[in-house]
Amino acid sequence: MEAEEALPPPGHAEVRIVAATPDAARVVADLLRHCFAGGEQRSYPAPGGGTRLHLTVDTSRTAEPARSWLATSRPPSGAGPHSEEP
Repeated sequence: MEAEEALPPPGHAEVRIVAATPDAARVVADLLRHCFAGGEQRSYPAPGGGTRLHLTVDTSRTAEPARSWLATSRPPSGAGPHSEEP
């Protein structure tokens, strides 16, 4: 039987990132910190030579104005092709 993992405090989330390189894991952690306030990250070796990074984020406080994925994935108005263009 597995030991139960302690839950983070209300309003917080534990995020685990597994990547092939430490730089890739840090990029993802930095992006999360742009959306949510967070604590210090902890890094560990991952099986197979990768990196495992643990980060606690405070979901009740945003670090910057959070924008939805849809809003940030749309091209700026007027930047796309016009309907009459092929």
